Amino acid sequence: MKNVILTDGGMGQELVRRSKSEPTPLWSARVLIDEPDLVRGLHAEFIRAGARVITINTYSATPERLAREGAEDLFKPLQKRGIELARHARDEAGDAAIAGCLSPLFGSYAPALTISYQDTLDIYRRIVAEQADGIDLFLCETMASSEEARAAVTAASESGKPVWVSWTLADHGTPRLRSGETIASAAEALGDLPVAARLLNCCRPEAIAAALPELIELGGPVGAYANGFTSTEALKHGGTVDVLHARHDLGPDAYAEQAVGWVEAGADIVGGCCEVGPAHIAALRDRLQRNGYAISGVSHA
Repeated sequence: MKNVILTDGGMGQELVRRSKSEPTPLWSARVLIDEPDLVRGLHAEFIRAGARVITINTYSATPERLAREGAEDLFKPLQKRGIELARHARDEAGDAAIAGCLSPLFGSYAPALTISYQDTLDIYRRIVAEQADGIDLFLCETMASSEEARAAVTAASESGKPVWVSWTLADHGTPRLRSGETIASAAEALGDLPVAARLLNCCRPEAIAAALPELIELGGPVGAYANGFTSTEALKHGGTVDVLHARHDLGPDAYAEQAVGWVEAGADIVGGCCEVGPAHIAALRDRLQRNGYAISGVSHA
């Protein structure tokens, strides 16, 4: 019986639906302060749905995004709150590892928006310093270029915690990162850095299915968690997620069908990204178990 690690789904879009506040560029960070019970409650729902790894809700709490909105002083409090709420949810709902979040510094899907490698690395090191003591592993997610991923993985690996790296792909055409780089070249750019798993995320399920064989060829544990957007083209730098629209053909059962296909192809880790909620994760859990897979987690403190 093959073990499959089941992760949570997307926090941001689900929180938008549940909140009384209008989305802003810092929306998912503000909700940590203004509506913390929503965050804790959603983490707990994902755990009850079967997730054995949950990621702290600090995706938009990067120094650059906070500075852009004149909220630099919130950086440390938001990082601390994100960890606390995930840990409270675990205490309430059951066993799960907690992943730290190293997200794109300038927003998703924007590989052209870069600063020097050293400056990027320094910012990721600041984030790692705030998260390392409260998490079980680091997830460098939605990495749109090899350089961005290399900086994030370097900073994360210095913590001594396990590191997962997850690249986001162009939604159409030959499998490529959103920067245009191949998966193989992005993996090569990591050199000898210790990576516990390589994943693909926040792109169409169809793009993941097309790219998975190339990822598996690299060896080691692999995983995937797709989004449910019709397209990400409308989201611009500094914009808000309310400009994006959900597909109508990726309900819980349809998404589970896609994700089980990745497992059958060789994926070891599956979950969901934007527009994938607790009902999707529960359906995926049930489908995996019906197909004879065992849901497992990762070791944690």
